[in-house]
Amino acid sequence: MLTIGDKFPEFKLQACVSIEKGKEFAEVANKDAKGSWAVYFFWPLDFTFVCPTEIAEFNKEFKNFQARETKLFGVSADSHFVHLAWRNNHDDLRDLKFPMLADYKKELAAQLGVLHKQDHMPLRATFIVDPDGIIRWVSVNDLSVGRNVKEVVRTLDALQTDELCPCNWEKGQATLTV
Repeated sequence: MLTIGDKFPEFKLQACVSIEKGKEFAEVANKDAKGSWAVYFFWPLDFTFVCPTEIAEFNKEFKNFQARETKLFGVSADSHFVHLAWRNNHDDLRDLKFPMLADYKKELAAQLGVLHKQDHMPLRATFIVDPDGIIRWVSVNDLSVGRNVKEVVRTLDALQTDELCPCNWEKGQATLTV
């Protein structure tokens, strides 16, 4: 698995970006995050149970990512067509503010090393990537356990200070001095 200090892999994927007729799809690549912080979060499959709770929570927190000048990308191994169908059929997913990347060939998940060994689907992996394309934080959950989006935001805050942050540090608190 790629980890902290590794370069996030190059990619170019189709994505579902809207449910508006004629504007549903776009190609998304690394260049779309160049020079910005980015969060990439993977989920196993569309039309499942835990996944929409996470995706909806990332959407609720979208303004917090935007305020931190951070691009947000959701990724699964479903096609962009399946993403669109899911968005059209799930109330919590209709108004997503970030692209749903279609890693249909599972190449990005494989390069990152986040494919489940038996089921060969993406694990619930989250990567925070800095403006230089370097992975600064990784969290991976078992397929049955949803992640904590507020912890992703808290960790992003800590990383963006570029200072020493103690345990349970939150934005606005003092950092450590040496």
